[in-house]
Amino acid sequence: MQADVLLGLQWGDEGKGKIVDVLTPKYDIIARFQGGPNAGHTLEFEGIKHVLHTIPSGIFREGIINLVGNGVVIDPIIFKKEIDALEVMNVPVIDRLLISKKAHLILPTHRVLDAASEAAKGKLKIGSTLKGIGPTYMDKTGRNGLRVGDILSPNFREKYSQLVEKHKRLLSM
Repeated sequence: MQADVLLGLQWGDEGKGKIVDVLTPKYDIIARFQGGPNAGHTLEFEGIKHVLHTIPSGIFREGIINLVGNGVVIDPIIFKKEIDALEVMNVPVIDRLLISKKAHLILPTHRVLDAASEAAKGKLKIGSTLKGIGPTYMDKTGRNGLRVGDILSPNFREKYSQLVEKHKRLLSM
């Protein structure tokens, strides 16, 4: 099986989404393998602008499978808005999108942790987008984050509450 990889070598704004859209008809699967909703991929069709934050740019093309892989961190609120905007445009999202059960979820407390970390850096701040992406990856690498597949777990609320309590303890330090 042949695979091609398109990587951005800047911090964003290289036009990856537009390039992927142009290349999409040559492929069966378009996969996003890492990153979060801190940036947007803007595409324009028939004078209508579409901004994607999490969903791969191939979503507009019929017969293409779009995969959100396990390295992606997903903010459920941003993700839902993105899906709603696509459905208004009659894009059959459910038929074209697959999501790894191992992709991690960005919680509201991740955004609070991100803001607290940035504020604590003072003049040395890094310019975070404050979307909670860094803290979510910290939980992922620490093996205590919530994954998409955890939503289906009978003890999801317990896992969610435990992680939120951990975040509250960190914020109170």
